[in-house]
Amino acid sequence: MSDLTIVRRALLSVSDKTDLVPFARVLSGEFGVELISTGGTAAAIRAAGLPVRPVEDVTGIPEMLDGRVKTLHPRIHGGLLGRRDRAEHLAAMRTHGIEPIDLVVVNLYPFEATVAQADIADAVAIEQIDIGGPAVLRSAAKNHDFVGVVTEPAQYDRVASELRAHGGALTAALRQELAASAFMRTAAYDAAIAAWMARHRERPFPELLRLAYPIHQNLRYGENPHQGAALYSDPAWRGTSVVHARVAAGKALSYNNYLDAATALEVARELARTSPDRVTAVIVKHTNPCGAACAASPAEAFAEAEAADPVAAFGGVFATSGTIDADAADAIAAGGRFLEVIVAARIEPEAESRLAARWKNLRMVETGPLTPASGRSPVLRSIPGGLLVQDRDSAVPDPAHWVHAAGPAPSDADLTTARFAMIVAKHLTSNAIAIADGVSLLGAGCGQVDRVGACRIAVAKAGARLGAASRPAAASDAFFPFPDGPAILIDAGVRVIVHPGGSVRDDETIQLCRERGVTCLLTGERHFRH
Repeated sequence: MSDLTIVRRALLSVSDKTDLVPFARVLSGEFGVELISTGGTAAAIRAAGLPVRPVEDVTGIPEMLDGRVKTLHPRIHGGLLGRRDRAEHLAAMRTHGIEPIDLVVVNLYPFEATVAQADIADAVAIEQIDIGGPAVLRSAAKNHDFVGVVTEPAQYDRVASELRAHGGALTAALRQELAASAFMRTAAYDAAIAAWMARHRERPFPELLRLAYPIHQNLRYGENPHQGAALYSDPAWRGTSVVHARVAAGKALSYNNYLDAATALEVARELARTSPDRVTAVIVKHTNPCGAACAASPAEAFAEAEAADPVAAFGGVFATSGTIDADAADAIAAGGRFLEVIVAARIEPEAESRLAARWKNLRMVETGPLTPASGRSPVLRSIPGGLLVQDRDSAVPDPAHWVHAAGPAPSDADLTTARFAMIVAKHLTSNAIAIADGVSLLGAGCGQVDRVGACRIAVAKAGARLGAASRPAAASDAFFPFPDGPAILIDAGVRVIVHPGGSVRDDETIQLCRERGVTCLLTGERHFRH
């Protein structure tokens, strides 16, 4: 068998007509390939002055059922599946008037883009489920020993270059590579349809989990230089994301940059929802918020956030819901501080220039307005031998559902501070404690194997700022198993404690707060983050 397959006949049927005509011109004009095509694709080729044979001329049957049936015919699939090296296949093809097809150019109905739109009727979505297209792709890909298969415009130049390099033929290596891409495309397409079909089921997780995340970019390495890594995009994600944000300046984001930037953006987004009249600022180090604040401007919010832990903030990732202008850039870049990444809704050109001049390799990421995510977005985490899947913790703490368990009744200001602290605690690694004053983080303790340790670290991080605060609040991501942690917080000056409750010793914590005149609030909702 020759490594090369000469392309004499090609079937073209595409929804995305980007660069279709130039590619068809290469096939027909440069190499004399006979073009077979369907509906709108044939019309576009014909309008460009290129000869094209309608698919009904090949099948002997017109396109029918509103275009649902076009290529589903033995003279199409026989031309794709017949092996050129088997006498019995060639004999059958001659008997039934089946001519070989050497190249398929098909991209599928835009099902994913259709269902991504809001309020799409089921009937509209169903009509965007391609049947003939995937069947043709699978037939061509199965018989890649003899047939080339192209699934997207991005492949046109590669195929054209190979045809030119080999006198109108494709190599076996390219045909196999294209076949693999075709099967990946049909697998992703079917997975998207299955996920959409299952959206109304009572069972939230499928019996068989199929992941179809297209690669977004290869990364230099993973958490450590000896680990390979890549970033894939979630086709079902709706809302602001660092994955699809514009990298305005600086080096490409690393694996760790993406992790920290995603956390910073999530905290900034949640704080912005609860303080829509203010600008939020968050500083993250190793996926944990070490600073957070809401203020009138990005510069003020940044200053307040950095004050929570200037040591941890060095080399951190900063995210804000606001626009960074030149004045904000100057304020952020002042002094001896250092940032790895800045994420903002908008970064003005002058601010970009000033920040780039201050830190040569600073990554600047522009997200646009911080819109909330919509729909389900599962969290996937691999373990040796399996994969854990859960819903994302998208619940925003809401004081309206909290229980006042002890101490003075909380004021509106108390509730605002407690909610702010709980939002930050929710995004800290467990065990987690966050102490806040107003809408500024004073200190956080996280990633501890005991809650007492988290309390001690949060108090130490808050330092003198805690003693100067008026009504500081401390939030815990889970219940206090003993009153020793709350005692540490109260001794340091905390006046409001908010936690989920649920411990068999809750009464001891509540009694302690009652005796010490500290407001105790129970949320009834845990926020572990491992």
